[in-house]
Amino acid sequence: MSSTWYGVFGASGFGREVMPMARERLQADEPHTNLVFVDDDPELEAVNGHAVLSFEGFKSRAQEHGRVSLAIADGQTREKLAGLCAQAGIKAWELRAANVRIFDDVQLGEGAILCPFVCITSNVIIGKQFHANIYSYVAHDCVIGDFVTFGPRVSCNGNIVIEDHAYIGTGAVLRQGKPGKPLRIGRGAVVGMGAVVTKDVAPGTTVVGNPARPLVKS
Repeated sequence: MSSTWYGVFGASGFGREVMPMARERLQADEPHTNLVFVDDDPELEAVNGHAVLSFEGFKSRAQEHGRVSLAIADGQTREKLAGLCAQAGIKAWELRAANVRIFDDVQLGEGAILCPFVCITSNVIIGKQFHANIYSYVAHDCVIGDFVTFGPRVSCNGNIVIEDHAYIGTGAVLRQGKPGKPLRIGRGAVVGMGAVVTKDVAPGTTVVGNPARPLVKS
């Protein structure tokens, strides 16, 4: 039995979607493993056939031989957890579905989760702990920062810059930028579900609609 422990951090919805990818990865690369959920507020001791451990419980078993995938949608939380894992000597674990397509000259930071039918085309730079949910794509000449999250079916067209901690909601469409003048999504910005973004989005701004405009709270 391998001494390496593998964890999917988060036993809620997205974590349960990610776990089959983790299981498939280990069956292909290292069939005799310990694979668990990690969650500090679990409702159950086991989910879908996998034990649920607290972070401290996982850390005590991993003992610097652990790998963890952070299936937490919120980028700020993901950054905090990544720091805790690094302090404990637990390495980031990239997960990608078998049918993910990645083309030429793509730089992908550590800890990415790439769900089924994701496509990243050519000449793309992506930071650490990127999430791309099902059917999302990143087209040519995009630069994506750290802890960025894509919901399902995000269309990120060419020449776009997305800064750290941005969240792009389900079905959003980001219009293609121009060489030397990319469309820019600012740090911590939120693009709502189904939004069509045709202009830059300022840092920390939430935009919704078609065309996307800043959300006005009533």
